[in-house]
Amino acid sequence: MPRDGLSAEPRNFGVEEEYLLLDATDGRPVDIASVVIGELSAHAGPAEREFFSSQLETATPICVDAIEAEAQLRRFRSEAGRIAAAHGALLAGTGLPPVGGETVGTVTRHDRYRQIDADMRGAGAYQYVTGTHIHVEVPSRDAGVAVLRRLSRWAPVLLAMTANSPVWCGEATGFASWRTLMGTNWPLTGYPPDFADGEEYAHTVEQLVSSGVLRDPGIVTWLARLSDNYPTVELRIADAQLSPADSVSFAVLVRALVERALHDEEHGLAAPPIAPGLVDGAIWVAARNGLESDLVDPVRAAARPAFDVVDEMLGTIRPELVRFGDFARVKRYVELLRREGSPARRQIRRFSERGIPGLLDLYRTAAAPPNPSTM
Repeated sequence: MPRDGLSAEPRNFGVEEEYLLLDATDGRPVDIASVVIGELSAHAGPAEREFFSSQLETATPICVDAIEAEAQLRRFRSEAGRIAAAHGALLAGTGLPPVGGETVGTVTRHDRYRQIDADMRGAGAYQYVTGTHIHVEVPSRDAGVAVLRRLSRWAPVLLAMTANSPVWCGEATGFASWRTLMGTNWPLTGYPPDFADGEEYAHTVEQLVSSGVLRDPGIVTWLARLSDNYPTVELRIADAQLSPADSVSFAVLVRALVERALHDEEHGLAAPPIAPGLVDGAIWVAARNGLESDLVDPVRAAARPAFDVVDEMLGTIRPELVRFGDFARVKRYVELLRREGSPARRQIRRFSERGIPGLLDLYRTAAAPPNPSTM
């Protein structure tokens, strides 16, 4: 998978999508992940259980082309959604269940998950959090650390674009991504600190494990990290997305940011300095505001209209988007966000109009739209 340096060819990427299984009538989480997995065909793609028995995960293969990635996610959502419907449930692309979150989740019957639950004690009882994780290949772990450093300036706006968990326990939270707030219950949270190189990153993770803070490296729950299993940077900041098209459009946008970061690092361009605490503080504001208000720009240390930050970010990666053939797709994605708001805004609009039944209809139709995207 890895290649050295920069290339005119698109960099490999992959998408992991997590979903909630919700009762089709009342929207509460239902513990049927094992049932759905057992009935999936090989054609649907890989499926894994998650921390709770009401959560499900899939992942694309290593992809170069956005259409390929979207087709895989659509196949999975279509078949998993059909199976869920046969059992009175629906497959939902949302960062948290809109109702039922006050009920202690059923931990998946797996030794590791049971051990994590024991470590977390009460902090793990309501962790219905589901996200969209983007993997992008990097040539080395040193390069990956440099990418993490350079992505930090854009982390708040990337969260704002993908915020999709505004309703919790039947009420609007006032936050676009309540999942981000729920995620702070884990022992390691926020954006990763700046590391000198891959060796320092690895040593830090080893210390976190050996000290007992983390059970194993798989519990590194920073909003971005280096993957232990693949030569990739993994961005974990996004909530689960309403549609596969949104997930993939976001993924190729992130791929362009990674390529730009590697370009700037290779050409000796200094990363802009950011004061300690500003990135995490700006992420908190982004979780609250989504795209519907100001965001804090960590580099300028100032509040700015959300789409001013979006437009600046896109301007910096336009050459990469054009070179990889993704510019038109990402442009349409941003136009959708500008027109309809973040996924969280779409949820709030539907919730205000029709309550929980309206949200369930939104999840159902967005999970497997009838016509494949040509974006």
